[in-house]
Amino acid sequence: MNIKAVIFDADGMVIHNTIWFSKRLAKEYGIKEELLAPFFQNEFQDCLVGKADLKEELKKYVKEWQWQGTVDDLLAAWFKSEDNPDERVLEVARELRAKGINCSLATNNEKYRTNHIAEQMGLGKIFNKIYSSPVIGYKKPQVEFYQYIIDDLGLSKDEVVFWDDEAKEMEELKKQGFMIEKYADFESFQNKLKLLALI
Repeated sequence: MNIKAVIFDADGMVIHNTIWFSKRLAKEYGIKEELLAPFFQNEFQDCLVGKADLKEELKKYVKEWQWQGTVDDLLAAWFKSEDNPDERVLEVARELRAKGINCSLATNNEKYRTNHIAEQMGLGKIFNKIYSSPVIGYKKPQVEFYQYIIDDLGLSKDEVVFWDDEAKEMEELKKQGFMIEKYADFESFQNKLKLLALI
């Protein structure tokens, strides 16, 4: 097996968050979850695939949510609350890249948070590339998302291994020839890399 690229899942693998931002809004700012749910179930999903702009969509809701600030203030609080990179995983990415292996991020995130991850968190300097759902136009676990990355890398399916903390629908993707491993914890991830002779 000749693995030439390792694709890291952003949230849940590289970035660890203990609570969804919608629940944080409800808990810390007193916004009722039933007021938040329609946005995250509808407009936000369009933002994830580049069909809508997050700032424009949020303008429709901040008044109803009684948010005491601007949309930019809301995004700043949102993104800052989720700045929890796992340095162990980042170090593995650095080691693999030093060996000539492409290490890229794959994420279901709208464009503003994707940019925050790349620029403010600095992950754009650690990984070869950040593949995000609004650029691709599809999101995980849609097969088109994975095929886009394979095609962009110019590699075959057996040369690229994807890691993801979400196991949903992964079996179907595996049946189509994609190499996808479930990220459960750092130790099992490390062990699997050893089995693949990557470290």
